[in-house]
Amino acid sequence: MEYLVFMAAMLAFVAVIFGMEAVRSRKEEQRFIARLREDFCSLNEKEYALERFARMDSYFRRHETGGQLDDITWNDLGMDEIFKRMNYTLSASGEEYLYYTLRTLRQSGEELAHLEETICFFMEHPDQRVKVQLAARKLGYTGKYSLYDYLDNLDLLGERSSRKHILCDVLFLPLIGLLWVNFSTAILGIAVLVIYNIVSYFKEKGEIDPYITSFSYIMRLMQSCGDLEKVHAPVCSREWERIRKARAGLQGMKRNSGWVMSPYRGNASGDILAIFMDYVRMVFHVDLIKFNGMLKVLRGHQEDVDTLIQVMGYVETAIAVGIFRISLEASGAEDGEGNGELREAGREWCVPEFTGEEEIVLEAGYHPLLNNPVKNGIAAGRGVLLTGSNASGKSTFLKMVALNAILAQTVHTCAAARYRAPFFQVYSSMALRDDMGSGESYYIVEIKALKRILDAAAQRKGRILCFVDEVLRGTNTVERIAASTQILKSLGSSGILCFAATHDIELTELLQKDFDNYHFEEEVREGDIFFNYRLKEGKATTRNAIRLLELMGYDQAVIQRASAQAEHFVASGVWRE
Repeated sequence: MEYLVFMAAMLAFVAVIFGMEAVRSRKEEQRFIARLREDFCSLNEKEYALERFARMDSYFRRHETGGQLDDITWNDLGMDEIFKRMNYTLSASGEEYLYYTLRTLRQSGEELAHLEETICFFMEHPDQRVKVQLAARKLGYTGKYSLYDYLDNLDLLGERSSRKHILCDVLFLPLIGLLWVNFSTAILGIAVLVIYNIVSYFKEKGEIDPYITSFSYIMRLMQSCGDLEKVHAPVCSREWERIRKARAGLQGMKRNSGWVMSPYRGNASGDILAIFMDYVRMVFHVDLIKFNGMLKVLRGHQEDVDTLIQVMGYVETAIAVGIFRISLEASGAEDGEGNGELREAGREWCVPEFTGEEEIVLEAGYHPLLNNPVKNGIAAGRGVLLTGSNASGKSTFLKMVALNAILAQTVHTCAAARYRAPFFQVYSSMALRDDMGSGESYYIVEIKALKRILDAAAQRKGRILCFVDEVLRGTNTVERIAASTQILKSLGSSGILCFAATHDIELTELLQKDFDNYHFEEEVREGDIFFNYRLKEGKATTRNAIRLLELMGYDQAVIQRASAQAEHFVASGVWRE
């Protein structure tokens, strides 16, 4: 009788836990669905743990190909912040694939056309979009490590056996039978066995726990991709077929392990059901037993896992791009006509046009990370040389053009009214610094960065679009101008479209046959300097370095002598004391 009461109490306790969890989960899901429909532009408000973000490139590193953005260009343009701005994904697979997408310059209109169809479908069908996002949310994240970190180290585990764990589980059967014969002895035996199992569990768990977490993620990945298959999305028929084939290859992992590798394991939610499930694992070692069987299957089907990650990531990326487009419509940008008024509400992005012409056309382009940015445009069929005062907007303009070229070939979306250009490989040499690790000076780092662009152009694998900010700033004036002239002439050759910014006004004359001159300028009002950040044709005619000395309170004698020297050099080309 006591045994029956005990069992009934345990069953009631479990039923209450499951009921409470079901109600809580349902309410949470309803709140989240409401957010997906009404406040989805806030989904990129995330915190990034340093260790996790350091591994954001895991999918990219495993799928490196020619023509992708190199580390110098990625860092020069601050692409980590662009990634964060666009990261409306809800799973590790989604964010790693988005990172990969932003670093992979597509050279095919067909690939981008399919991405465009996918983006438009999910933006026009919110019910299907929400279903995909819910599947991604159930998938979740892997913690501070990428799944690929675990897959790359599977061989370190060696061969594993489950005989010991199975034997300990079998011992529960005679002890349970003993409950009807000698209840006290049976309870004591069960308690001893439970304690032994818990102690031994933690001893072995430390070695394989990271892998169990990854296996749990794979199980959630299979389940989430199964949910994707159920979404009626004709545009994704090819992706759904790839899911079916990959899941079929991984069925051996899923068989008889559903509740052990449940969505709660490795998903540190802190809810009651998750805690209960953890105690079940400690006592019966079910996760350890299943781990050994799943390990054998996984070692032969890693490509299927990669396929599921890719498909989930691709669809999530398409949705993230769609949300990014909507978020751009809410930004405020000046109209670029000089009146300082905010532009009318409306579309603040465009789908790029790709041509075979040797020209890039950008209309009303802006940088999406700036608040109230000033929009600028340009049509360039040959090199562009930018001059202008300090802080006038040269570097920002270079980054804006480069970023839009990258967004065009990665996410088929530009922060501009129009973008028309051929397909490019994109390189930059802009935000370099001394390499303390190798002991290389700034100048050495810079000439290596420039050399890699010339080497890429020499391979003749496609058109090059490059951006250079203050070429050879790390050396003396005479050699800088001489070397800069010849390097920029090389970067202005056939097959290369170069945008360069410089303070060396001499280059505007030396390179006038190879580069078109543009500039930014400032105006002085009420004892202060103001910048309008609008691009103008021709070379700069104003300078502000000496003027800034005056505004900062330097001695007037210094100001006057410096101004006289500068004017004499501009007029004669010769410096005097």
